[in-house]
Parts: sequence; C-alpha cells; structure tokens
Amino acid sequence: MDSSRDAPKSKAKGTEPPAMTAKDIAAKYRQEIADGKREPGSKLPAARQLAKDLRVQLLTVQSAYNQLRDEGLLLTQQGRGTFVRDPSVPLGTEPGSSPAYAALAKELSSIHDALHELGERMNRLEQTVDGMTPPSP
Repeated sequence: MDSSRDAPKSKAKGTEPPAMTAKDIAAKYRQEIADGKREPGSKLPAARQLAKDLRVQLLTVQSAYNQLRDEGLLLTQQGRGTFVRDPSVPLGTEPGSSPAYAALAKELSSIHDALHELGERMNRLEQTVDGMTPPSP
C-alpha cells in the first residue's frame, strides 16, 4: 500500500501571495475612499473579520485603520465600528476622530482667530497712517 497517497498534499512554496501588510491595507482603503467607492459615513469591515478574511493578524488591520484615522480619513466609534469620515465636517470635531486631529483643529482655530485680529489691527494702523499729514520740511 502506498502511504504517500494518503498524506496531505502540500502546496508548493511561493504559490500563495504574501500576506498584506498594514501599509497595503491602508493603501487599499485610501484608494477606495479617493475613488468614491467608499462614501462618507460608510462602515468598513470589522477589524477582526477583515483580519480573518485577509489571513493576517488583528494588529495588522488595527494598525492600518489607525493610520487612516490619523490621516483624517476614518472615524472609529467604540461599539459601533469604523467609518469613512465626512470631509465636509471640520477635522477633530466629530466623535471618534483622531486625538491628534482634535488638538490640531483647536490649535488651527486659535491661529485663525489671532490672524483675524492681527488683520483688523493692521487695517486700523493703515487708516491712522493714511490720515496723518506728513511733517513739513
């Protein structure tokens, strides 16, 4: 009896594509968002399920999602899932946005206010200078 027929057949090395990296997963979803295949508010697959489907570690998918969240493309809402962020909503203002973006949005807002105030002061100074008569020689 030939026992080699009963042994499981192994796949030849190199026939399976290499596992996707977090960078690959992030690039795939970034492109889908850019192409409009993923609309604002649409839910992405659960990280655990996507990891299973792609045959990668859960940490790999979580890293990809975190990268996209840090780029301002995704929102993560605990208990609800991960969603494509609406670009019309100011960064850092919606629940689940990146803490880094929330801090950046606050800083940008204060810079905007300071620039507006400086512009008004400049206008007042120019009006004052324009109203002055030059000294006589």
